[in-house]
Amino acid sequence: MKRLLAAAVVAACASSFAQAQSWPTKSVKFVNNFPPGGPSDLIARSVADVLQKQFNQPFVVENKAGASGNIGADAVAKAAPDGHTVLFGIDSTFTVNPHIYKGMPFKPADLRPVMVMASSGLLVGVHPSTGFRTLKDLVTAAKANPVTFSSAGSGSPGHLAAEVFTEATGAKITHVPYKGNTPAVTAVLAGEVNGGALATPGMLPHVKAGKITPLAVTSRLRSTLAPEIPTVAEAGLPQLEQEVLYLAMVPAATPEPVVQAIQKAMTDALARADVRARLDNLDLHYEGLAGAAAGKRLAELSDRYGKVIRVTGMKVE
Repeated sequence: MKRLLAAAVVAACASSFAQAQSWPTKSVKFVNNFPPGGPSDLIARSVADVLQKQFNQPFVVENKAGASGNIGADAVAKAAPDGHTVLFGIDSTFTVNPHIYKGMPFKPADLRPVMVMASSGLLVGVHPSTGFRTLKDLVTAAKANPVTFSSAGSGSPGHLAAEVFTEATGAKITHVPYKGNTPAVTAVLAGEVNGGALATPGMLPHVKAGKITPLAVTSRLRSTLAPEIPTVAEAGLPQLEQEVLYLAMVPAATPEPVVQAIQKAMTDALARADVRARLDNLDLHYEGLAGAAAGKRLAELSDRYGKVIRVTGMKVE
């Protein structure tokens, strides 16, 4: 009996080793659950380009946007758990959506993190006509009269930022959703809204042109693209800190050796100087959290955002 058990263990270990050694055995699909051109899409394409050359297998990026990332995430959750379908997205699908959607086509537990690749803050910017020069100017004014903030859509990081402002400061922020980050920035430019907390790369050209007034960034660190802009903590409001996490996820039943093989391949790809330069140009800070550390970070954010959503009544509009 002992010999049989030992043989079974050896066979299982050999099978796991073989799985890790053989990945990938065919074309790999990176599913990005947001429209083309965003940071998560560009990370997916950068990594795919490196790995395709390394493994001599096709790495294809497919965009499946919709329902704040739920559609693409569902497609990966229902894919074969063999490491050949990987989700590239952001944390809000797992940290915000479960709290604002009455029903989701998948459970967050249906997917497991391969790694948290990078993080970025948002840039809080306003139309010059508001006269706001600092973050505290905005908060003071918004406590007296409602201020409008655009976002890339319901459930987006910009939407969450508006609710975080409301919950943390008592400011009256009215959320105005748009279909994507670009139209949300355009709304600030046109004066359709007073401002927004939006992705830095989309805001920065207009900041440099004097058409949007920057107040702060919501990340722990200053922006690499605009280091002159203070963080929310430096502006005296650390409770407004908020970062977007860029994730890679696979179906939960994917074998651990395969997950580790993907982690190593991605870590090596993200360590390349040319890929790091692309991250810098997108104002992303490399994280490299894997396994339990990645799961813990997501769980902590989900708990924090869930409390904000319950207090503010944030919902899909």
